[in-house]
Amino acid sequence: MRLSNKFVHDLLDFDLPETAEDVFWLAGKASRVWEQDGAVIIEIPFQAQTRPKLMADKTVAQKHYQMVVRAYGSQIVRCSIAFGGRLPRDEENPMIEWDPTLAQNTLKAQKTAEGWDITDSGGIVRMRIITAPKPVKHWSSLLPPPQDFFEASVLPDGAAEVPFMAYDTFSPGHIDSACLGYVERGGQAHRSVFSLHAKPGEKFAGTGERFLGMNLAGTTLNLENEDAAGANSPRAYKNIPFYVSSRGYGLLIMTSSHVRLSLADISTRAAQGLVEGDCLDLFFIGGRCLVEIVRNYQRITGFPRQVPLWSYGVWMSRMTYFSADETLEVVQRLREGRFPCDVIHLDTGWFRKDWQCDWQFNEERFPDPKGYMDQMRRLGIRISLWQTPNVAKKTDLYAEACEKGYLPRKRAASGDASSFGDVEYGGRIDYTNPEAVRWYQGLLKRLFDLGAEVIKTDFGEKIDDNAVFYNNMSYGQLHNLYALLYQKAAFEITEQVKGKGRAVIWARAGWTGCQRYPVHWSGDCAATWDGLAGTVRAGLHAGLSGFAFWSHDVGGFHGLPDFMNSWPEDELYVRWTQVGAFSSHMRYHGTSPREPYEYPMVAGIVREWLKLRYALIPYLYEQGCEAVESGYPIFRALIFHHQRDPFCWHIDDQFYCGRSLLIAPVLDKGGIRDVYLPEGQWTDFWTGDTIEGPVLLKGVRSELARIPVYAVTGSEIPVYPEFVQHTGEMDLGKVEKLKFDRSYKGFKASVLGRFINL
Repeated sequence: MRLSNKFVHDLLDFDLPETAEDVFWLAGKASRVWEQDGAVIIEIPFQAQTRPKLMADKTVAQKHYQMVVRAYGSQIVRCSIAFGGRLPRDEENPMIEWDPTLAQNTLKAQKTAEGWDITDSGGIVRMRIITAPKPVKHWSSLLPPPQDFFEASVLPDGAAEVPFMAYDTFSPGHIDSACLGYVERGGQAHRSVFSLHAKPGEKFAGTGERFLGMNLAGTTLNLENEDAAGANSPRAYKNIPFYVSSRGYGLLIMTSSHVRLSLADISTRAAQGLVEGDCLDLFFIGGRCLVEIVRNYQRITGFPRQVPLWSYGVWMSRMTYFSADETLEVVQRLREGRFPCDVIHLDTGWFRKDWQCDWQFNEERFPDPKGYMDQMRRLGIRISLWQTPNVAKKTDLYAEACEKGYLPRKRAASGDASSFGDVEYGGRIDYTNPEAVRWYQGLLKRLFDLGAEVIKTDFGEKIDDNAVFYNNMSYGQLHNLYALLYQKAAFEITEQVKGKGRAVIWARAGWTGCQRYPVHWSGDCAATWDGLAGTVRAGLHAGLSGFAFWSHDVGGFHGLPDFMNSWPEDELYVRWTQVGAFSSHMRYHGTSPREPYEYPMVAGIVREWLKLRYALIPYLYEQGCEAVESGYPIFRALIFHHQRDPFCWHIDDQFYCGRSLLIAPVLDKGGIRDVYLPEGQWTDFWTGDTIEGPVLLKGVRSELARIPVYAVTGSEIPVYPEFVQHTGEMDLGKVEKLKFDRSYKGFKASVLGRFINL
């Protein structure tokens, strides 16, 4: 029986025809270490490996590459190595936005009995390199002698130690992960690999907006942006090459290339990755707790911008409203029914032709766009507009974009470039072209001048794989990065027009750095119970991946079994509303109607929850202001505050709303669920009872009007103490503090119970 090698097949893809001539080069022990310009340089030899077994091919001369080790502050260590060209300069990298307080820490290299210690200016060891040979008394003559592998451990904060996984082998030639290596094709490096030791029981989370369970150990993920087509698969709109570990560290793979990440899966003793590029740039991030690890991630890639108070109000939408008259009727019915609302979103139907993006209102259905939006503002409503990065082909804009080079060019078989436009809905704007960005921003500015408030930057997960872009980036380099360039362009013109702290977009795709440009929502989830559960899981991982502001389509986006015409059942509609009320932003959206008056059997309950949502806006705004400084997500996994509680690493159906409220949403019919309260004292939001944690509450029953909500005992939150139809009616001088101490006798006896019937 032949042993299959999952590393060779499932990570390196060496069973595919196109890899037949690929050569894998594996790192040996460091050969030289020295200091240079505040960094430490490690010279590492690499040896070609034979195939199909990965055995050292001594007939091929070794190659030597230099790893650059840098430290930033006291909690971040960066290990960079280029197998092909040069490492990209940070100032050229749009994913990086350094915190001004994060300075490079000078490193020293000190010789030890086993190799080298790399220490910082405070004398703290930040990396250990082992150069001494492994003792081997003898080996069987039936097997070749073992290889020496690169051995090193990174201590990003001087405490948590993260070793490269050096000897993940069964026998010579059968390795399950590679500490450090690269794949060569046609004499050129084109893929890079690394492996870190994963301890037994080590847990992982993050990697973007992941619809999987809380603990990602045992999964292999392709970090490649795509239309997730739901919320119940490994596909993801937002892939972030950053994870956090229960070991007390985070790893950021600084790349825009596709990444395959295997977290204790291909090898259960390795967290390993393959980068589809010729460089490895690894940020080992410490901080001793997840709160600080996530914050340190954002100190490298940027903190979220402030969002305006009104954005925390309710957004109402469906796919789609088709006219000014239709939306005015919606607002009238919302106001008459006393359903608070701040934003009406116009989806695909405001263009001259549905789905055909030309950034122009349909003259027949929206005859006076400025007058229409002025009227909406008088009603306390702001207008959000859908668009895509695609210029519709049957428009004057398309001809202009082609003529001026604002769209990428299609590479013909001859190698010449020809006009690009054979993609769905037209050609995608080339955001690597500064002139194209200015042109696109001009289109948005005209809409803002008419009175629009928000641009929904939909799509962004795809680019054309045979296109030539302005800056000559390859498809693999630009594909994931496209979302960042797209959202940056839209957010910056919004901020330029509206002012700092007043800008917001509504974005779907994501990559490293996108968290700087809020808000992001979870995409097209099914209007089903499992769609709701997958959406909650997405929010937990997104928060651990740097997204402080995050939302979802309340009620679910598409119907099942009929995509356009299956409505969410009443109970699900209410339960999704309850999750939305405690999310950073709350938007109803779907292929069928989502307005609460369309659900008359439960409209009364929904009305009270929307009143609660508006009462909580001062608290949400306070938490948002904190997020801008700290990066802490509003929608938080329990491990964010309880990382040492192993039970919390498996909870994917509860969340914190900010720092004071713990929410246990009902994610199935019937209203019965178990609730876990971690260590600490908790106050029941509804009854005022106090409960000592950790404790598992079995079979908690919730009537349709309520879900389990608990406050941290002793905390206090700002609330708005009276009913409003929109945030424009709020007088923030009236905000009161709701204290969860001995004086709190339950919801009905509180200031909120005076006008909210829950």
